[in-house]
Amino acid sequence: MDDEVWMREAIALARKAEEVGEVPVGAIIVKNNECIAEGYNLPIKNNDPTAHAEIVAIRAASKKIENYRLVDTTLYVTLEPCVMCMGAIQHARIKRIVFAAVDEKRGAICSALSLTQAGYTNHHVEWTGGVLADECSQLLTSFFRKRR
Repeated sequence: MDDEVWMREAIALARKAEEVGEVPVGAIIVKNNECIAEGYNLPIKNNDPTAHAEIVAIRAASKKIENYRLVDTTLYVTLEPCVMCMGAIQHARIKRIVFAAVDEKRGAICSALSLTQAGYTNHHVEWTGGVLADECSQLLTSFFRKRR
């Protein structure tokens, strides 16, 4: 499957987050062209500031494969990961990230920071940004417009 197909799956999860009153961000982890885990934002519902879509998906994938290292996986996420999520991604040894919308204020891949190739880490992450970015940006903009 290609990146757009997997990103559409992540978008469907972002919509689930929105349905429960969370910021609409969804994530999928793929290994060998199979979804091994998914997640969407749940910090409000779970009273857990770490329950970002990426973290939820990483936890589920680690349990599924019974390993905290997610070698040779790709993470698809509808919004550029933050610093916390990038730390988890690097610790999990995720090979590649594909994201949709940039997060100019908090994005840690290419916006506010660039941590995928940081010299102080021993794991460097490949990345592709902008996959279905317009659709994801509109979803986020619409969500915040309704909340104002």
